[in-house]
Amino acid sequence: MEAMEVTDLAGNVLDRERAKELIECLWIKFNNHPAPPKVGVTALESGTYNDFTNINIGGLKVDGSDGVNEVSYIMLEAVDELHLLQPGSNVQISHKTPNRFLKAAARVIRKGYGYPSVFNADEVIMEQIRTGKTLEDAREGGCSGCIETGAFGKEAYILTGYLNVPKILELTLNNGTDPLSGQTVGLQTGDPKAFDHFDDLYDAFVTQLHYIVDLKIRVNNYIERMYAKYAPAPFLSVVIADCIANGKDYYNGGPRYNTNYIQCCGIGTVTDCFSAIKKHVFETKTVLMDELLAALQDNFSGQEALRQRLLNKTPFFGNDEDAPDVLMRQVYADLFGAIDGKPNTKGTTYHLNMLSTTCHVYFGKMLGASANGRLAGLPISDGTSPSHGARWKSDSPHSGPAPAAVRGARARHAASRGNFRGRGARAHQAARVCA
Repeated sequence: MEAMEVTDLAGNVLDRERAKELIECLWIKFNNHPAPPKVGVTALESGTYNDFTNINIGGLKVDGSDGVNEVSYIMLEAVDELHLLQPGSNVQISHKTPNRFLKAAARVIRKGYGYPSVFNADEVIMEQIRTGKTLEDAREGGCSGCIETGAFGKEAYILTGYLNVPKILELTLNNGTDPLSGQTVGLQTGDPKAFDHFDDLYDAFVTQLHYIVDLKIRVNNYIERMYAKYAPAPFLSVVIADCIANGKDYYNGGPRYNTNYIQCCGIGTVTDCFSAIKKHVFETKTVLMDELLAALQDNFSGQEALRQRLLNKTPFFGNDEDAPDVLMRQVYADLFGAIDGKPNTKGTTYHLNMLSTTCHVYFGKMLGASANGRLAGLPISDGTSPSHGARWKSDSPHSGPAPAAVRGARARHAASRGNFRGRGARAHQAARVCA
């Protein structure tokens, strides 16, 4: 797009209004190509409505200089005027981004269209360098789809499916048995009623997590070879760097970079469940473990007083409270430890991703009542957001979207290959501007 600005706008081939009209025509063309209908379990897990085209605006150039130009502002105006479902758009905010651009983006965001989303370009680059990209390729990359980071035109993005993290806690609380089906699908990590300390429960959860992740990877590695053998993508391979030079298909390790994700859902829900159990069962001892387990099994039937205690007397993640934030960071670190670096079949590795799309709705239907007071069948938390309705200090100045954004930013997001991100002064500034 910058080439158009330099040759057309600066050369007086186009005036600004004509340039904006052409960009808006491009936006409309994107919107005229809806996503194909989803079927089967894919439709249940991800009831999404577009093709996940994601236009990156701003960021850095390959030489490290600021990437904002006049076309960046024109694109924001197109988003503001058209209000289309697709293409999606995001602004890449770096340490070199001018305040004028940040404020222009915030003026669009505050209108509630859902676009553009906001990403920390410096962290996006760090994520990619950590996983083997060159600095130049990392700067030319960005965010695609929803939140996935990568090197545009040079990388195979392979999403290997979602992981229901609160379900893993549910298995742990039931000694490896799924209470919805009655089948033993996990490890028998011990009867939670016999746990004397919170760490006993948490260690059992981590053991269960590693078992489920390893099982998922073994199955996916088999599927990956089936795709490479029976479902090649020749057209895609032609346009992705190094597939032709390597003589290999997109699905068979041909691209310059090959990335596998596991998308973890529900970190807000599982954090709040741990917070509730830690406080009420192990610290204040106001709730017995067998009492809690029975209430969860019965979906809190006849136990509304207990449910309200869990909902209103538990420090939940996202409310400017240190204790649940420590738990969130621990869960995040253990998800990273269970996933990152596990080998795929193309000589590279798996990485953590905190993308939920709409799968948090489906996963909630596959989950019984949870220890944070959530009823069976209701959605779990999405992305790295706090649980729905978790603002438990409604009269506190430290509660609301800005503190939730700043607290969520304290996770080690550069370790992930895509999620809510933003750290430092720019994260605080953006949170306050957009709140």
